[in-house]
Amino acid sequence: MASVLITAFEPYDRWRANSSWLTLVKLTQNLSAEPAITTRLYPVDFAAVKEHLANDLRADHDFALHLGQAPGSTRIQLESIAVNVGGSSMQSPDEFRPLVEGGPVAYRSPLPLADWSARLRSAGVPAQVSYHAGTYLCNATLYFTCYLCERMGLKTKAAFVHLPLDPSQTADQAQDLASLAVSTSAEALRLILDDLAQRA
Repeated sequence: MASVLITAFEPYDRWRANSSWLTLVKLTQNLSAEPAITTRLYPVDFAAVKEHLANDLRADHDFALHLGQAPGSTRIQLESIAVNVGGSSMQSPDEFRPLVEGGPVAYRSPLPLADWSARLRSAGVPAQVSYHAGTYLCNATLYFTCYLCERMGLKTKAAFVHLPLDPSQTADQAQDLASLAVSTSAEALRLILDDLAQRA
């Protein structure tokens, strides 16, 4: 049976919840027998995420699906590329630094993102492949995963999935923000997990 590590993030900045965790909780309320799922909630901190990944990836899962929140997004975004650079919104781009000194410039997810995107859209879920996960923690999570798996000789194949806000997160916001119900995001993840189970 295939094994999948699924991670999500804690709330950050002004957000009192994180749609990645809300979606993961919803997903676990109705899981298929396969694949075997391990879930983790990560803090919003570069060093802590790298440390958690180094520990969690030792299990040598078949796949790792990392979830993150994308305020303003109108659809689920399947991130293809992670680059070796990181910084926060509090810094200027001139202050950004490599995630791993001397590490590869970038990694590309080996998973069938275009197939997933088409499959989700055919099920009525707005989705697309994205080729830039930014330079914050979401990009770093995918980069660290690919880097650590390479260094540790693991078989794990990884992808990062950016999720829109849930409508419950937008109700008290001053501006209009796009949202997607976590039930829909969770259903999208179920479709992806079904595909992974078949591929394994």
